[in-house]
Amino acid sequence: MQNDLLLAMAVLWAVSFLAALLDPSAKLARIGIVLGCLCGIASCLTGGTHPTPASSFGFRVSDTLVQFQLDAGGHWLLLFGLLPALFAAGLNTTAPSKPERRYWLAGLAMTLLGALGVFGLQDSMSFLIAWEVMSIGGAVMILGEGVSAKTGTPMLFMLSLLEVGAVAIMLVLLLLGNRTGSCAFALFAAPGTLATPATLVAGLLLLFGFGAKLGVLPFYEWFPAAYGSGSGATGVIFSGIVLNAAFYSLSRGILQWLPHTGVWVMSVALVMIIAGVLTAILAIFNAFQEEDWRRMLSLSSAENAGVAVAILGTSLLFVASGLPGPAALAWIVCLLHLAAHSLAKSTLFLTADGVYEANQSYVIRQTGLLRNTSAIFGVGALLATMSLAAMPPQSGFVSEWYIFQTLFQGMQVRIVAARLTIALAAAGLALVVAVALATFAKLFGIGLLGDGNTEPSRLSVARCGSVFFLGLCVLGLAVGMPWWLPALGQGSLSLFGVDASAPMRDGWLLVPLSGKFAFISPTKLIIAGPLLALIPIVLLLLGRKRFPIRRAPVWSGGRREDSQRIATTSLAFSNALRTFYGFIYGPTHNLEREYDHGPYFVTRLIFNQEVAPIFGPYLFAPLTRFVQALARKVSILQSGYLNFYNALIGMLLVLILGLALFYK
Repeated sequence: MQNDLLLAMAVLWAVSFLAALLDPSAKLARIGIVLGCLCGIASCLTGGTHPTPASSFGFRVSDTLVQFQLDAGGHWLLLFGLLPALFAAGLNTTAPSKPERRYWLAGLAMTLLGALGVFGLQDSMSFLIAWEVMSIGGAVMILGEGVSAKTGTPMLFMLSLLEVGAVAIMLVLLLLGNRTGSCAFALFAAPGTLATPATLVAGLLLLFGFGAKLGVLPFYEWFPAAYGSGSGATGVIFSGIVLNAAFYSLSRGILQWLPHTGVWVMSVALVMIIAGVLTAILAIFNAFQEEDWRRMLSLSSAENAGVAVAILGTSLLFVASGLPGPAALAWIVCLLHLAAHSLAKSTLFLTADGVYEANQSYVIRQTGLLRNTSAIFGVGALLATMSLAAMPPQSGFVSEWYIFQTLFQGMQVRIVAARLTIALAAAGLALVVAVALATFAKLFGIGLLGDGNTEPSRLSVARCGSVFFLGLCVLGLAVGMPWWLPALGQGSLSLFGVDASAPMRDGWLLVPLSGKFAFISPTKLIIAGPLLALIPIVLLLLGRKRFPIRRAPVWSGGRREDSQRIATTSLAFSNALRTFYGFIYGPTHNLEREYDHGPYFVTRLIFNQEVAPIFGPYLFAPLTRFVQALARKVSILQSGYLNFYNALIGMLLVLILGLALFYK
């Protein structure tokens, strides 16, 4: 049954790709993609905790039979990637015309097919093909939309970094395949596959390769430009199923292909923890300064991916330290964190498209949108914002709580350097949580509230309902966590020999392997919270007659209130942090004046401020200049002179003759 649904999903997406290219209206393509997502969701729900039976395609790539199989972790991440993708495909992109939307749907079908292959293919050759299809499909989505007039440079930057990562992935797959004599992933996990020095090389290549798509530093710098060139619907796919597929591949490589003992494995784990925490810090700091919905949410996705990578490194560290229980706990926490992130981030990307439909802009500014649209739209956006800000009782709060409880387990590690790294990681992630709270307070408070100076139109029922439903799913994930956790027990049992899901719950309580250390209960909180809220509501109703509500204008320096003049802007909200952490941001300010009738009559002020990128001018720019200089040198090979080409052929013949005569 599961495999039949997965096959139907793949066929529907393949047919949708062709339909998007052939049908100008693209209605059949959108229906096919939506039906394919429904088949995938049904397959994941019916699969439960058990892996799907291995299915063979009946042909070989190289010497390996191409097979497909989903395990428990793949089911989980695929489910929470497909659910938002269903609504993104149903609502479609905000591209202005039908031809652009059909190309977006074609790219979407490619991306989904590639992601499905990344989740389930079991050999390196077909996996690389699926990985490339997923990357190219994402580029087609953004280029096909035409939301931004300048998409070429961001797309080339994105694809160049992703191809660098793909080369790293290819190298590690060749390394493992050479040592095992096969391309099958099942043999990569054989004990003794890697010698100790090669373990560190393979681990770093895995982090470098899959980190290019996850946004691990320095790769997170392609996120804002690429996401900012597309619509929120594209952001749903990138931050949902694509990011989940990349993390699943990294976790499979780290936990299944690398040995579980030795100092080299521990070194890989420490590098992952450090890289993940630094990525999270830099990404959320830059997200706080953004003034565009898509760019801010994209950097937040890199931050959440960095947190997940750090906890995955912690899981590997526990494995190398002989602590299977905490290792299984860390792995499950990674999946919970990404599930919460997929739902909440996709909700806000769809909210961003709603803001664009109402105001024709993705700029974060006060427009009073919630005053002019359905209340359920605001409720859904609020629930997602609370989750990403790690506010109780949302699923983001649950995953962040579990993250810190997992790091507290680091005291069981005997090596002092490892314990110190985990302690510093906890401190760094605490900073990340604090800045994330301010970031999403800014996003919701400025982006959706305020009086505004426009009259936005009402949003469609479909968009409001989608945002509300996904927001409820964010809350439902937290409230139903005691019943969701058993779905991950089989996966932790197969990876670590321990079912960590059982000791992570005690009835309605959530506990970190032991209820004696700490506990929370979003399930009880969602019941007790409304009941406790009745107390201030009753006091308010009783006191309204004696203490009537009196409205007064906001103090504005003794002047008459002007909502536009005193409104808090995105720049003003983030300026304090920008000033305090100026050594990180390197902010630049530029003020230009335009005059009329002499130098004393200013007619226009042009103010521009930017945050200096960290890796762009010092890493990517020198590499770009080197490649361009090398290309100019090599361009002589395209001179067009026949004598030059004959000389090259002659030198090659002499070289071949020399090798044949003197090589023994």
